[in-house]
Amino acid sequence: MASAEQLQRIYLAGFELQTFDRYPKCIGVIRDNCIALLAPGVDGLQILGSPGWRMGEVMGVLTEREGRQVFQAKSEILEATPERLAALQQFREDLRELLRSPG
Repeated sequence: MASAEQLQRIYLAGFELQTFDRYPKCIGVIRDNCIALLAPGVDGLQILGSPGWRMGEVMGVLTEREGRQVFQAKSEILEATPERLAALQQFREDLRELLRSPG
């Protein structure tokens, strides 16, 4: 499937699209404060790395600190509450489904 078709499906499903100067070849996909970077691949767009939590202008990655899950972007830390983790899981599933070929 062409990248343009994938982006259209993602946009129509309620995701916000954003570009980042730091990642010129990627497109940011955002919904409910969850964010993923998409990069062109052999079979269209693919998720680059793991989706994370939007923390201002940066993406917090899910990690463990002092025995608890948190989203971390440099020195900034945000609690990975059950609600945030559920939102991230749903975001990941929805995005993967939208990136698959229809049919």
